[in-house]
Amino acid sequence: MKKILFNKLFLDVTKFFLLISLSLSLIIWVVQAVNFLDYISEDGHGIKTYFLITALNLPKIFSRIIPFCIFLATFYIINRYETKNELLIFWNIGIKKIRFINNLIYLSIFFLLIQIVLNAFIVPNSQNLARDYIRSSNIDFFPNLVKEKKFIDTVSNLTIYVEKKDINGNYKNVYLKDKLDDNKSQIIYAKSGKINNINNKNYLILNNGKFIDVDEKKITTFEFKKTEFDLSKYTTKTTTFPKVQELKTKYLLDCISKLNLDINYYKATEFLVCEKKQEISIKEEIFKRIFKPLFIPVIILVACIMVLFNKDYFNYSKIQYFIFTIGITIIVISEILARWVESNNSFIIFLIIPLLIFLLNYFFIIQKLKFKS
Repeated sequence: MKKILFNKLFLDVTKFFLLISLSLSLIIWVVQAVNFLDYISEDGHGIKTYFLITALNLPKIFSRIIPFCIFLATFYIINRYETKNELLIFWNIGIKKIRFINNLIYLSIFFLLIQIVLNAFIVPNSQNLARDYIRSSNIDFFPNLVKEKKFIDTVSNLTIYVEKKDINGNYKNVYLKDKLDDNKSQIIYAKSGKINNINNKNYLILNNGKFIDVDEKKITTFEFKKTEFDLSKYTTKTTTFPKVQELKTKYLLDCISKLNLDINYYKATEFLVCEKKQEISIKEEIFKRIFKPLFIPVIILVACIMVLFNKDYFNYSKIQYFIFTIGITIIVISEILARWVESNNSFIIFLIIPLLIFLLNYFFIIQKLKFKS
């Protein structure tokens, strides 16, 4: 009987957690998907790349809201059980309140492990995969970015200006500036032009114009009747180098261990430039991935404080608001701490904080139960 009751409790908490977490994830995902439209409207990437990037952002969103959702689910289910007198069933068959709380703590460890797996493995891989799609993407929507009397610098080292554009995509009076290197550039003027897609590559066909090559020593000009300008060789200005958040956890741990062993350690790979000035950002990321989930048992224990009071208790509603506020405050603190990891000492202190809060709350609950008995 006791096992059945606890299975139902775990199932109710998990079902409500999945309901609110998936609902919030989808809402946030839709909002971010709108923001990601810049990849098309400003950076010129295709629809396929856009949908892949937005889809791969879902694990990150889900992982970020887990602490709030698991706290809300536990808090809500405990209050619902109290309102419907279902908690009395636990007490009447001999289940002690401390055992009820301990079982929810065991459940919190399950969610803690889920978030660590998401943070340390799934989210970085999905974010890096999204970056790969950006890196390998052609600027498919470049023709749509060209506007009349507007300088377009969507791609690196190239600026395009068109005086007039008709409904068929024909341009009049086209100006281009191609930065060849730090000291050399090429300016191209053409009376007319049009972008054509040939073998999935964009070419700017220019007619009746002039090349002007400019460097530090001289300026060279020559005219042309028709020329093809290959736009596919230019890359987007979108960041293609992996950010710290997109790197595998093993690379971050390896880098931070090397930096701690040798203060002058420096190593550059295709994944990470591991040097001293990167240490703070790497520590912050490691804290977010591995140690911030330690707050999950803490906030579930805070929600369990509701077990100490019944619905007939004086000011029960105020107690509900107070405990809910404490839980949200702890979640906010966990987010703040992740941004203050600067030294090894602060790193250790921040690791102790969730353990300290947990022990203080657990001691309070035990003392409260002893007082009532």
